Amino acid sequence: MLKGKARWLLVGILSLVLLMALAGCGSRPAKEEGSAASSQSDELSGSITISGSTALQPLVEEAANQFMAEHKNAQISVQGGGSGTGLSQVFQGAVNIGMSDIFAEEKEGIDASQLKDHKVAVIGFAAVVNPANPIDNLSKEDLIKVFTGKITNWKELGGPDEKIVIINRPKGSGTRTAFKAFALDGQEEAEGTTQESSGAVRQTVAQTKGAISYLALSYVDSSVKALKIDGVEPTEENIKTGKYPVWSYEHMYTKGEPAGLTKAFLDYMLSDAVQKDLVRKGGYIPITEMKVERQAPVKK
Repeated sequence: MLKGKARWLLVGILSLVLLMALAGCGSRPAKEEGSAASSQSDELSGSITISGSTALQPLVEEAANQFMAEHKNAQISVQGGGSGTGLSQVFQGAVNIGMSDIFAEEKEGIDASQLKDHKVAVIGFAAVVNPANPIDNLSKEDLIKVFTGKITNWKELGGPDEKIVIINRPKGSGTRTAFKAFALDGQEEAEGTTQESSGAVRQTVAQTKGAISYLALSYVDSSVKALKIDGVEPTEENIKTGKYPVWSYEHMYTKGEPAGLTKAFLDYMLSDAVQKDLVRKGGYIPITEMKVERQAPVKK
């Protein structure tokens, strides 16, 4: 009789163990699913730092503010400094993302093969003058002559008797690099006043009657006047079709493949919330709408 009881007790214990094991196995998928579903609050915590292009900075700042409003545990710091700074800092590991108006291959002193390119928009650049200047169009030939110092007074172009004041960005600026390449055919600019940021350029041109400089279209407002080149306006449609040639990609570079919060934010930059709303509102062009494209230059 005791043997029978012991046998039934053993069977009961084994059954209980089996049920517990099955329950444990069954809970694993639910836990993983729950983790994935609630990952927004867990995975998107922490902080990242972004630096570089002041042409791209306004868009990224606005996108970061929207992103942080949706993800309360995420902190994104966006700084300027210019494309050269962004590329150098991301290569050195000082920031998570480097913003640039130029390909990494165009930046001396870094190994572009270690950086991952994420193109998030296209931006046009325009030569800009003070609104009081009656000139609104320059041939490309005259534009080059102005910026290389061969034409020094606006009266030589049919304008007022006013000395031309050239406002440049620093040599590490992506805006300067893009404008030099596509508006000036690579010719070296004459020395002029140098301003560290696009905002400072706009303010200086707005306050200086004889000034001329260049800005990303995201910075052009009523305080300055954008010039046509060979009669072609720097409009979105003209840029998309390649009719207006002074434009570049807006890049966000990471050192290697991004992960975690960095990847989540880069994915957000390509989402409809940014591409269909913030990109166009900010004066940029969505990547998907370009009818022409450019490749990174090959270093010799």
